[in-house]
Amino acid sequence: QVQLVEYGGGLVQAGDSLRLSCAASGRTLSNYVMGWFRQAPGKEREFVAAVNRSGGSTYYADSVKGRFTISRDNAKNTVYLQMNSLKPEDTAVYFCAAGWAMGVTAPAYYYWGQGTQVTVSS
Repeated sequence: QVQLVEYGGGLVQAGDSLRLSCAASGRTLSNYVMGWFRQAPGKEREFVAAVNRSGGSTYYADSVKGRFTISRDNAKNTVYLQMNSLKPEDTAVYFCAAGWAMGVTAPAYYYWGQGTQVTVSS
């Protein structure tokens, strides 16, 4: 069992940056592929980014490519999402998730955090 807790959300203006953190407990994070998803009001949860176990391979949704960076520090059992050039359409609850294989759909991940709100004002 893995427990995930996200930190770092908040209210920012368009063009600002935020860094989200996801801290894991219960099991070593290095055993898992990690992903970030987001869900805006009235919309389905959507894939944002994923990173493999070592951190050497990443994958991004087209909507965030070039603006967001996913990374991990296995020694600290933490995964990060650096978000730059934020846009109002990035407003959502952001979730981190742990799974066994790199995937872009929610069912690929087994453990989820509770989410952290990111609000970008125009």
